[in-house]
Amino acid sequence: MRLKCLTLLAGAVLACAPAAAHHAFGAEFDPNRPLVLRGPVVKVEWVNPHAWIHLEHTTDAGGKEVWMVEGGTPNTLLRRGLSRNSLTPGTLIVVDGYQSKDRSQRANGRDITFEDGSKIFMGSSGTGAPRDGRDPTEPNRR
Repeated sequence: MRLKCLTLLAGAVLACAPAAAHHAFGAEFDPNRPLVLRGPVVKVEWVNPHAWIHLEHTTDAGGKEVWMVEGGTPNTLLRRGLSRNSLTPGTLIVVDGYQSKDRSQRANGRDITFEDGSKIFMGSSGTGAPRDGRDPTEPNRR
């Protein structure tokens, strides 16, 4: 009886706990849709489990689109040298990444390049993203 009560209590606690919206790359992004986005930062969401960078990209036709680009966790990005202060609104960046499967203006970012040419890997490790040699923790990098 005691074991049943503990099992029910543990189940109730887990059911009430907030669920994190963490996902594998392949669940949301298309490895066959690489893209390059260029433009100024509009907003940064420094949240777990993934930081989001919003940037205004100018299309080939001259139109403006605001894209949401997913990066790694804020803690991981900080360790790589990326912070809120390096991504203030108006900062011009180039992001290499992969478009979402639903073809919306969301992408998974792999690299972010600043105007001075400095580059930071902003992707999430171990999420199933294509092994493209850009992840510094990836075994057998190119």
